[in-house]
Amino acid sequence: MEIVATGVEVNGAHGPLLAPTSLRVRSGQALLVTGDPNAGHTALALVLSGRLRPGKGTVRLDGALDAGALRQQVAVVDAPEITEPDGSISVRDVVAEGLTLAGRWSTRRKVKAWLSTREYNADERCENLAPLDRTKLLIELACEARTTKALVLDCPDRHGGDPTGWYSLAVEQAERGLAVIALCSPHTAEKLGVTPARIGADNPELSTSDFTKACDD
Repeated sequence: MEIVATGVEVNGAHGPLLAPTSLRVRSGQALLVTGDPNAGHTALALVLSGRLRPGKGTVRLDGALDAGALRQQVAVVDAPEITEPDGSISVRDVVAEGLTLAGRWSTRRKVKAWLSTREYNADERCENLAPLDRTKLLIELACEARTTKALVLDCPDRHGGDPTGWYSLAVEQAERGLAVIALCSPHTAEKLGVTPARIGADNPELSTSDFTKACDD
């Protein structure tokens, strides 16, 4: 698959939420995208996944304008106040909800079986998960949907921790054949040593070789 955003922008009641942004990502690629605080990370995530209509510009999936297909194939991971789980609920409940949203069985037995093959504490509150464990859990649940072909990680760096951890997870999913967009702050991109695309810019197509190399270093 290929997602191409051309000059997408979003305006809110009190001003711009997302400045015109152009980027491209394909299956098997991972793209790091940065922006300053309040640059519109979540707005971009929702536009790229067909969940928010841009005021201007287009998002094409394999050359077609099809918001429905985007919503079906692009999973938004941990978007603040949108897809992030309530911090007070247990990992068990996060898994049950995630499996339901993915169209999977989410009975107690199915949830227990899912957790039995992974090293999560079912009773732990979501807010107490280590940053890397949180992101890993939410990525795994997003990938449970058979229709998921792309992931947009919405600022996993906001939870702290070493960014190379979730960065490696993003690369692993790209290597599995998904298209992956990881949104973060400019400071995080500098720490990772990666040349990112930028929110509010017409970004040339970027190779993922630097992305992969940074994970290997």
